Amino acid sequence: MFETSATIQTKMRTERLSHKPSIQGAAKVSKRERSFELSLPALVSGNDVKGKKFEENTKVLSISAQNALFWLNSKVLIGTPLCISLHIPKTIILENRLNLMISGTVKLVQANTNKKNSQLISIQLDRTFKIRPTD
Repeated sequence: MFETSATIQTKMRTERLSHKPSIQGAAKVSKRERSFELSLPALVSGNDVKGKKFEENTKVLSISAQNALFWLNSKVLIGTPLCISLHIPKTIILENRLNLMISGTVKLVQANTNKKNSQLISIQLDRTFKIRPTD
């Protein structure tokens, strides 16, 4: 059964992480990760299922410190490293447009039954990023 992006986003927000057991042996639950639902233009690049390099324009649907969610027409496999260039627009607070370069590994691939070639992709983000001004 196909899950909507809202359902997957809800699962991502409620996902709890457990890294260290407590003294009693019960899992320690960390605070819920804050996720931002937005629509930022992005350029995704990486290798598809055939090992061929691709670049595709899309929009990030949701992003947090650990995950990003977006639709992709290029076919990728779980475990595939991807790079994302987010185009952050000029705002009242932000005087210039910026490109935020992030990367991560695909952790979820879900086919969209409504669109023939589209996949919902969730990546687990690396801790490194680059911010560059846009010309």
